[in-house]
Amino acid sequence: MEQLKRIQNGAKVRPTFSDAEMRRRLDTLRAHMAEKQVDVCLFTSHHNINYFSDFLYCAFGRNFGLAVGQEEQTTISANIDGGQPWRRTFGDNVVYTDWHRDNFFAAVKSLIPDGSRVGIEFDHVTVENLRKLQGALPSAELVDVGKPTMRMRMVKSREEIAWIRESARIADIGGAACVEAIAVGVPEYEVALHATGAMVREIGGSQPHVELMDSWTWFQSGINTDGAHNPVTSRRIERGDILSLNCFPMPAGYYTALERTLFAEECPDEHLRLWEINVEVHEAGIGLIRPGARCCDIAAELNRIYERHGLLENRTFGYGHSFGVLCHYYGREAGLELREDVTTVLRPDMVVSMEPMIMVPQGRPGAGGYREHDILVVTEDGAEDITRFPYGPEHNIVCK
Repeated sequence: MEQLKRIQNGAKVRPTFSDAEMRRRLDTLRAHMAEKQVDVCLFTSHHNINYFSDFLYCAFGRNFGLAVGQEEQTTISANIDGGQPWRRTFGDNVVYTDWHRDNFFAAVKSLIPDGSRVGIEFDHVTVENLRKLQGALPSAELVDVGKPTMRMRMVKSREEIAWIRESARIADIGGAACVEAIAVGVPEYEVALHATGAMVREIGGSQPHVELMDSWTWFQSGINTDGAHNPVTSRRIERGDILSLNCFPMPAGYYTALERTLFAEECPDEHLRLWEINVEVHEAGIGLIRPGARCCDIAAELNRIYERHGLLENRTFGYGHSFGVLCHYYGREAGLELREDVTTVLRPDMVVSMEPMIMVPQGRPGAGGYREHDILVVTEDGAEDITRFPYGPEHNIVCK
């Protein structure tokens, strides 16, 4: 039984980005490879495979890859996915079958000569796969390209910014659908389904050439608002509940987000006080996003506002992060997060969120999680906020 095959079924689909944009990314990568004397890069992560080939894989327990040399680039996909990876790859594609164990590494051997200096993602390759890779290429020298490629992805092109801007527009549509569905007695999952459906339909209508894999909504109520990533449940909305709206459109693997604090019909006094403080931090943070600012300095400045209000211990995570190819299942540009331990300097064409959050435990006045979230594109002299959905008590006490 064959180990490898080519499945060029149908024609290449319309890509997410232009050929010129994809060549720009690969040229930047190849310049780094030449400087560091890397012969071939073998990417295995969702984010780098998508970024450099426009193909977003669904792992489902299988390995996927992208081999990039100085002249060619080839995705490695599993036979179960047929010709779809080839149709969506900017470059070539090779398919491995299930008929023999570890055929993925047979594909690697067919694309990468042993003895090469090979760039891999140290932050993604498992110990087991590292050993198998070393077995397949015993004379190869393995070096890290995970951090260098992360830095490449942190600065966006004009096409990427346009794509992120469009996705942010779709997130606002999801937010409006979320508010439309909110009512006392409605379960969280019904609100989430309504918002997700609105976003998927908008992506399908406005961008019919892209895949529709992973858009989703988290909608939380009451105690479920205490964590930013808490799953949707069957809990029903009650009058006076604190609510958390989280809409995430994912066209072609490009994540954006809209997150808002809301209340059902009324907002008690202590909740209102805490909400207004968090809005104060949010607005101050938006004003701090500008070229030349260090991530750690932004975090320190916002910490002082929470400290003044006696709420610093209630803060739950960093103040924002980069955007691009990322998802709740994969990927993150950790070098561009607004945290105390990140010294990255903001520069034009970076895209970051401002998303302060505090959490007050159940049983205390004002209990719940408070979070606002806007997306900002760093410009030459400041930043543009591309989130249009309103925030704060004037807009988001939802009455039906």
